[in-house]
Amino acid sequence: MNAIMIVELKKHLKDRGLVFWMLILPILFTVLFISIFTAGVDDATRQEVIQSIVPGYVVMFVFFIMISMVQVFIKDRDKGMTTRMASTPLKSYSYLLGKWLPFIYIVLIQIIVLFLFGRLVYDISLGEPITLLILSLSITFTVTAIGLAMALTVSTENMGIAITQIIALGGAMLSGLWVPLEMMPDFMQTIGRLLPQYWAHQSFQDAMAGTTQVPELLQTLAILFAVGFVAFIIAIIRYPYFLKRAVS
Repeated sequence: MNAIMIVELKKHLKDRGLVFWMLILPILFTVLFISIFTAGVDDATRQEVIQSIVPGYVVMFVFFIMISMVQVFIKDRDKGMTTRMASTPLKSYSYLLGKWLPFIYIVLIQIIVLFLFGRLVYDISLGEPITLLILSLSITFTVTAIGLAMALTVSTENMGIAITQIIALGGAMLSGLWVPLEMMPDFMQTIGRLLPQYWAHQSFQDAMAGTTQVPELLQTLAILFAVGFVAFIIAIIRYPYFLKRAVS
């Protein structure tokens, strides 16, 4: 497992396309939308907008890791790597963990870099760093677990890319990552509160402002863990079917 994890992590860190999707594009979007939504406003309003946009785009862009996860598993399946690994004494859970853990590290790096960018460039508040770290670990688990389940379920890369866009962009719109949830119709607000992006965004903002309430934090962590756990169970169930489709 460790060998797979190290090889995969090195490979991903050298992938310029992944760097673009995970770091450069989120930073560009953050700068662009902050400049748009803070034009002509007073300093207090500007800082309030920034404190919402930075964690909002962090939450939105972490979901794009699912595209890379789908690509990796589909390529392994279609090139015979999955079958060769299955024919060795390596346990199936070791293979999955070896593939999954590098993406967890990558998403954590992404979150840290984006928050540091916000701190250095826009002087955002990071009032409760420990809480921010706990939330980062939780959303990372959730996102990568969903990505793992999807990678073992979809038939093609294009299908995975399409579903990722729906989850990432549709979830961002409905969860209030683009526009405050209070400005949306009631039915959209109801849907938004069912999504993990909403809870992660709200808790990130509270932690940044130093106003986290323990019951609300525990509720967010429970929701994120529940979604991630269900996705992980789906991945475990889907793995035998994924293996059957693998090229020998």
